[in-house]
Amino acid sequence: MKIIKFFFIKIIKIYQIGISPWIGNNCRYIPTCSNYMILSLKRYQFFKAIFRGTIRIIKCNPWGPSVYGPKKFTE
Repeated sequence: MKIIKFFFIKIIKIYQIGISPWIGNNCRYIPTCSNYMILSLKRYQFFKAIFRGTIRIIKCNPWGPSVYGPKKFTE
């Protein structure tokens, strides 16, 4: 599973470097959804991390809440 997690983290980093700058800084959450997914992958088992990240992305819409949650993840 470590290889799969590593692969997903690299895909997210490619998104952050290559795609995210073109979209703009529109995230309602701190940490951003992509950073949240990376932190989840580092902290939780693979399927739980994917589930948590997916729920976070689904909540990210114009009518969703703005959340500041840096205390959830400590490294």
